[in-house]
Amino acid sequence: MHKKAKRAFTLIEVMVAVMIISVVILALIEMFANNIHIFSGLKKQIHINPYSSFFISNPDYGLETKNAVLYDLVSDFKLEDDLQRELKNNKIEVVYQVVEQIDLSEYDNTNKDESKQSNGETAREVKSNVVFEIGKTVIKTKDASTALLRLRIKQ
Repeated sequence: MHKKAKRAFTLIEVMVAVMIISVVILALIEMFANNIHIFSGLKKQIHINPYSSFFISNPDYGLETKNAVLYDLVSDFKLEDDLQRELKNNKIEVVYQVVEQIDLSEYDNTNKDESKQSNGETAREVKSNVVFEIGKTVIKTKDASTALLRLRIKQ
C-alpha cells in the first residue's frame, strides 16, 4: 500500500519567500525615506516662496545685493501681531547676479555701405542705446532659498 506523502514547504522554498519579502520591505522603506527628504525640502521652499512676492512688488529690493528684515518690506501694512513677530525675526539676504546683458546698440545700422537698399534708396538708420539686463535675485533665509529671474531695461 502506498502511504500518502505529506505536502509541506521545503526549507529552500521558505528561504526564497523570506528573501523576496525582505527585498520588497527594503524597497518600501527606501521610498518612504526619499519621500520624507523630498517633502521636508518642499516644506522649507513653501515657507519662503510667499516672501519672494514681497521682493517682486518692491522696487527697492532685488536689483542689488542687500541684507534685510522681512518686516521692513511690509511695515506700511497693518498686520497681525503673530505675523509681525515672525517677519521681524526673519532676516533675509538678497543676492543679485547679472546673468546676461544685451546691448541693442550692437545691432544698429551704422555702416553706410550696408544702409543702401537694393533699389538704391538709403535705409533709415536706427540707433538704440537700450540695454537689457537679465539678472538672478537669490533670496536666502537661514532655512531655505529661492531665486527669481529679473529683467531690467536701461536707457
